[in-house]
Amino acid sequence: MKAISLIVLVLLSALVLVSGLASVTEDVELKQCRDLCRDQKQFDEKQQHVCIQRCEDYAREKKEWGGRGESAETDPERRVRECKHQCEQHKRYGEQEREVCRSQCEKEFREGGGRGKKYYYDVEEEGEEQEVFGEGGEREENPYVFRDEHFLKKAESQHGRVDVLQRFTERSELLKGIENFRIGFLEADPQTFISPAHFDADGVLFVAQGRGTFTMIRENRGRTTTSSRSEIKRHSFNIETGDVIRVHAGTPVYVVNKHESQKLVIIKFIRPVNTPGAFEAFHGPGGDNPESFFRAFSPELLEAAFKVDRESLQRIFQQKEGTIIKASQEQIRALTHGEEGGGIWPFGGESSGPFNLFHRRPTHKNNYGQLFEADPNEFEQLDDLDLMVSFANITRGGMAGPFYNSKATKIAYVVDGEGYFEMACPHVSSTRKQGRRGQSTGSSRGSRQGTTYGQVKSRLKRGTVFVVPAGHPVATVASTNNNLQVVCFEVNARDNFKFQLAGKNNVMSKMESQALELGFGVPAREVEQIFRNQNEEFFFPGPEMQRQRRRGHSAV
Repeated sequence: MKAISLIVLVLLSALVLVSGLASVTEDVELKQCRDLCRDQKQFDEKQQHVCIQRCEDYAREKKEWGGRGESAETDPERRVRECKHQCEQHKRYGEQEREVCRSQCEKEFREGGGRGKKYYYDVEEEGEEQEVFGEGGEREENPYVFRDEHFLKKAESQHGRVDVLQRFTERSELLKGIENFRIGFLEADPQTFISPAHFDADGVLFVAQGRGTFTMIRENRGRTTTSSRSEIKRHSFNIETGDVIRVHAGTPVYVVNKHESQKLVIIKFIRPVNTPGAFEAFHGPGGDNPESFFRAFSPELLEAAFKVDRESLQRIFQQKEGTIIKASQEQIRALTHGEEGGGIWPFGGESSGPFNLFHRRPTHKNNYGQLFEADPNEFEQLDDLDLMVSFANITRGGMAGPFYNSKATKIAYVVDGEGYFEMACPHVSSTRKQGRRGQSTGSSRGSRQGTTYGQVKSRLKRGTVFVVPAGHPVATVASTNNNLQVVCFEVNARDNFKFQLAGKNNVMSKMESQALELGFGVPAREVEQIFRNQNEEFFFPGPEMQRQRRRGHSAV
């Protein structure tokens, strides 16, 4: 569990460095760490045990590091250096883990006021760690799953935050096919304003929660004129849960959360247009926070451009409250009077307002789930991105799949609920044998020849991102406690087809009896009994639901 190890390392570093006493011993530090674990009221007995065990592990390993810092009490900068030194010396960390560790050092000792008293725990429950199993059952690093620690903070204030997932190729070269895409997350408190900005990236936004007003400044395409001069116009749309919004690169946008009690949550698919995998926000309105790009120009140039004096210019760049700002009710009303769009602006022609995914007929629907889809073959604005946007609502205890995409790679974000997914992956097995991730070659093991498959499996919870490459069979299962809701951005989606591997429309049921018999090496009737037994399609009762049903039948 790398997350536990990382957090406890920073915790121990804080205890050592803030002590400031040469006489502090390893036993005292270890006792303090154990006590902090026990003081976490949200931990159950198992979680406390895991936390304490990690304290003991790192206390032993720290002796090898030669931990220093006895005189660092009065020097926050030295605390940061010492903490980062321990990150670099940790023999179990790769570069990604070291970078997260270094960020935690900055947070604890510099951003935390130099006191080092903010301790963060993230002890995961048993079975919740990311798991990849090779041929022999060995656990390997999972390159297909991303959690909270893989998100980078792009903006944060007391009223909300904007996070962006790290580049996919920082996790693994296996994800090179989607290296130019990023995933973002915006959360804004009620009655707030998200400051205007444009981006050097195309974007598709999905409203996961809340209601608001979304405004874009764009070319007025609907107006014909004899002049060659382009005109721009403000377009505002009311948005709600389920809305999908396309934003072209360079388009100035701003958002209002007009709800009085509910947060606004938006998931963003991002395709940079300048540097592959990298993009920036450009804020015009601003000051120190967010910084206005106007301040990069010389005063004399701005005086000439705006035809005003320097003193007037200096007065307007005063914003210090951040990107997400609290707004008054009067300001909210003034900002939400524009053109209404949420759900009533269909795609097609010149229209570029939002549409609501939930207002469409589900592609698949039964007692075990619903799937809503919008693909580039149908919606013009998704066509140039070659992107499908879909939303799966899997009933608690139910599951989706197994199935696979013919062409599309799925980037999935868990909006709500919990569960897990399983995927068959040839790269997991080949990694173990070849020693290099991403090389897949045939091999033999006894009488087995050709490609072998490892099981990729991971727990899912709100905020988890997971990737399913094209051709990889996958199934997603909701817990028995609540529904699992997942929004998916599927790239290379044009003419993609979902081949189902179970249910009444599965691939195997369409093959001739002779093909099944020759392929499986058993009589065809035995294979057909398996693949033609399930009457549902796409969504099915999950493993636990099936077990409960069997127990009920046995009792009768």
